[in-house]
Parts: sequence; C-alpha cells; structure tokens
Amino acid sequence: MQIFGVDIGGSGIKGAPVDLERGDLAQERHKVLTPQPATPDGVAGRVVEVVRHFGWDGPVGVTFPGVVTGGVTRTAANMDKAWIGVDTATLLARELGGQQPVTVLNDADAAGVAEMTYGAGRGRGGTVILLTLGTGIGSALFTDGRLVPNTELGHLELKGHDAETRASVKAKEDGNLTWERWAHRLGRYMQHVEMLFSPDLFIIGGGVSRKPEKFLPLIEGVRAEIVPAALQNNAGIVGAAMAAKGAKG
Repeated sequence: MQIFGVDIGGSGIKGAPVDLERGDLAQERHKVLTPQPATPDGVAGRVVEVVRHFGWDGPVGVTFPGVVTGGVTRTAANMDKAWIGVDTATLLARELGGQQPVTVLNDADAAGVAEMTYGAGRGRGGTVILLTLGTGIGSALFTDGRLVPNTELGHLELKGHDAETRASVKAKEDGNLTWERWAHRLGRYMQHVEMLFSPDLFIIGGGVSRKPEKFLPLIEGVRAEIVPAALQNNAGIVGAAMAAKGAKG
C-alpha cells in the first residue's frame, strides 16, 4: 500500500510516495523551495511540481504549518496571510487536475501520528508531546495515543514573545546562537510546556532531529523523557500519507 505525502514548510516543500506497511518513504523524497511570498497559488504550484515529479495520480495527503479544520487553513503564522480561510484541500485538488482526492492536515499533527504509529512514540501511553523545530515550532499532543489536533503550542508566550520566535531553529540561525544558548532557550520553553501538560514523553522532530547529540544533552530542567523523532524530517510526509489513506478508506 503506497500513498503520496507532501509536507509544506516555511522554507521547503517535500514529498514522496509512502510505503504504509513499513511507515517509510517508498522512494527518495523530492524537495523544492517554498515560494516567497508563500501565497496559496504559489505554494499550490510547487505542490503540483512535487507530485508530478513522481508521475503520481492517486490520493495525496498534504501537511500545512497552521491550524487546519475540514481541509480549510485557519492560521498562517509562517506563510502568507492569504491562506487564512482558504479551502486548501479543494484548491490543491483543483490544481492537480480534479481527479486526485486531497487530504490536508496540520504539519505537526501529521508528524506526531507517524511517530506514534511507527516511530519514537509507538506503544507509548500517557501524555506524549511532539515538537517539530524548524521555521517555527509545531506541536502534536497525544493522550493514551489519541491526538488532540491543532494545539499550536509554538505560539505560547515566552518572555513576551511567541515561543517560536525565540526557540525555533530559525531563531537559532537568525540570532547566530550557539547550540548551548539555543538549548537553554529550548529548555525554558519545554519547561513551560511541561508545567501546562505534564507529559511523560517529549519527541523532538524536524530537520534538527538528525543531530540530537548537539542539543538534547544540553536541555536542563525538564523532568519528562526527551527523545529524537525516529522518522526525523520524513515524519510529516508519512503522516500526510496516513491521513490520505484514512480519508480514502
């Protein structure tokens, strides 16, 4: 069983067919840059480019970095504000030719579902929080394996600002922060999340999960177990494909 997954990010859009028996990519992913400004039409064109790269003509699952309800994008913190209120599932289906069913969901929720099914959260009960660190901070909250969708915990206030403006990978890069300084900020943010939700496990996803040794040992003051995402930066693609399979039935 293969389904196509696309992961839309603030800097890149990547996708591939996914083998849902293994929970892994069936082919090497294809990535393009997110257009700037990241308008609906511009991004939709890049999504089509990724899908067409593989000659895919079946169901497609797509993640979006914001709140998504019923295929409609409700927020767009790191994308063009024109996304707010767009029926993104219908837009992408139309751009793909109208014959391919498209399912759209929050990017961190997709990554979280993939990690809970195939990766670092597999078999874990209690409260689990996945944080995706990249242009912003995405979050997925699970209680005994059940997803609480669209939590968007990257927008919690930290020192008077959205947490993601201080503790995301983009904040590290923009501020030229050392791993130590960034881990300190990330730890302060995670302490705040822990105070609110008392998770048993944090899973750290996004591209930075490929380098856990650089920062995870430096995070202090968090009682919960902290592990890197097993699927690393492919978790969103896998989760998108899972959602499309679920919609397909």
